[in-house]
Amino acid sequence: MKLKRILGGGVFLAAFALAGPSSALDLKETPGLDTKLPPVSERVPSEPLIVDLEAKGRTVGEHGGKLNTLIGRSKDVRLINVWGYARLMGYTEDLELVPDLLESVDVEEGRIFTLHTREGHKWSDGHPFGAEDIRYYFEDVVSNLELTPSGLPPFLLADGKGPKFEVLDETTVRFTWDAPNPLFLTELAKARPPFIYRPAHYLKQFHEKYGDPETIAAEAEKVKARSWAPLHNKKDDMYSARNVDLPSLQPWIRRDDKSDLRFILVRNPFYHRVDSAGQQLPYIDEIIMTVADGKLIPAKTQAGETNLQARNLNFSDITVLKKGEKLNDYITALWSNAKGSEMSILPNLTVKDPVWRKLMRDTRFRHALSLGIDRTLLNRVLFFGLGTPGNDTVLSRSPLHQPEFTTKWAEYDVDKANALLDEIGLTERDDDGIRLMSDGRPLEIIVETSGEDETQLDALELIAENWAEIGVKLFSKPSQRDNLRERAITGDLVMSVWWGMENGIPTADMSPNDLAPVQSESLTWHAWGDHYETKGTGGEPMDWAPAQRLMELYQAWLVSETTEEREKIWQEMLQIHADETIRIGLVSGVRQPVVIKDVKNVPLEGIYGWDPGAHYGIHRMDEFYMDD
Repeated sequence: MKLKRILGGGVFLAAFALAGPSSALDLKETPGLDTKLPPVSERVPSEPLIVDLEAKGRTVGEHGGKLNTLIGRSKDVRLINVWGYARLMGYTEDLELVPDLLESVDVEEGRIFTLHTREGHKWSDGHPFGAEDIRYYFEDVVSNLELTPSGLPPFLLADGKGPKFEVLDETTVRFTWDAPNPLFLTELAKARPPFIYRPAHYLKQFHEKYGDPETIAAEAEKVKARSWAPLHNKKDDMYSARNVDLPSLQPWIRRDDKSDLRFILVRNPFYHRVDSAGQQLPYIDEIIMTVADGKLIPAKTQAGETNLQARNLNFSDITVLKKGEKLNDYITALWSNAKGSEMSILPNLTVKDPVWRKLMRDTRFRHALSLGIDRTLLNRVLFFGLGTPGNDTVLSRSPLHQPEFTTKWAEYDVDKANALLDEIGLTERDDDGIRLMSDGRPLEIIVETSGEDETQLDALELIAENWAEIGVKLFSKPSQRDNLRERAITGDLVMSVWWGMENGIPTADMSPNDLAPVQSESLTWHAWGDHYETKGTGGEPMDWAPAQRLMELYQAWLVSETTEEREKIWQEMLQIHADETIRIGLVSGVRQPVVIKDVKNVPLEGIYGWDPGAHYGIHRMDEFYMDD
């Protein structure tokens, strides 16, 4: 069922499964599991999700083996909860939104959502998973101001109001809003979803409403928490995989907390998916994540130290990786990158300096900078001419794509760029030919980077030569991700380079939040995003007409009733970005290397993206198996 059909009235969504009752399936035990565990018929739901591998062009696999992969930071162990991609709702490889952990969903009028969990589904510790876990999240976590001081998150609000929540039975809950809420189901399918369910049987012991006060106090002292709420938040760790005691629904769970340099993730014996041969997924016994210097990961990958690697690999590594294929018996697959641009230059529209702020908000200035970049040269030098020069926008595979979005103000035209800068009044120059700003300072732009991608620095070096022709001096400043974000928060950041639009392949039913000032983490308009997220208590109110219009359109999308309405909203938002050059995209369509060694069912052609995609997630890593 296509995503565009999900959010209308009177829709029933059921998870994809093979024809015929699962009771007729001959379930098989997984070799090597603890003999104290119940039989597989008691570990999987009464109606498990049955995977048709042949229909996907894959083969039925075999249990066993260990998959090694490298991560650049110890906190990247959280990626196991991304790659595993067990979600209430999830995207398929065709970007269809379907139930996964849920057995089915009923949607009425785009505002009434009845969620059906699977009878007999269990957490990784064997406790039942169902309506109580969703109730606990809604009533005892997100509605508790001590645990969630900011109140209900945006995806639980429709026209500013929260839902009526009901538990209908042990496996069924209902959310009812007064207005349509198109954000709800798509939010559940994210790489980092809100996890609207919690293991209530585990977390209640740390909640003041249910737990023993003396036990809570003792546990709080152990972790230096000042009260029950920070203790609960520390234990309630659904994403970062730091609490090894927290039950999970993911295909692999962390069970080794002895090291911050090597993490062992073992199979979840109560996982809800099985193959057509009756084998419970996942196939692979263990995922081993080893921390390495991010700059050394390409070399370590070439040396054959990893079975599956995309993290910390870039297009520039492809030549080196190809050279090691025969010697170390691996394949370098090239997946399609889902970003709107491999990298984008981001003017900070809420920069603190008033002279810079006025200049950054002048559309002519952003147009001039864009026209002053030779994207064809960048594509040829950095990406062997294999990318697509143009703006940071939706890609051609998106149904929302229009060629103008990619090309407008993106041609290389030095004369037009110089004319625009002259029109602004930047006609005075210093002895080096650099234009002078209105206060007499030379037009020297410091473009900051996270320091994580050498290709960004190479691109800035080429752009610096381009901009010199229009009287603009560019200095690149490698930093660290946290420092970069901190400078955006303080308003000291003038301009940065970052990856492009996260979702370059959207449909109209996916959120256009990338296009509106609604996220404080944005390096383009932090102050406006912070103002939105804090409901007006932080940041700054929007005082720039294009941003105000983008916000109006985003708010309209949030209460839209039909896909047709949402498509019109998307189109206008994309047009504003193309007209205003809010972000200066460079090159899109750059391939992502994915190194595969001794692993089967990994596609040679795939989508590599965060949302939608979850990296390996939509390709279902639980279906990969080791080749003995």
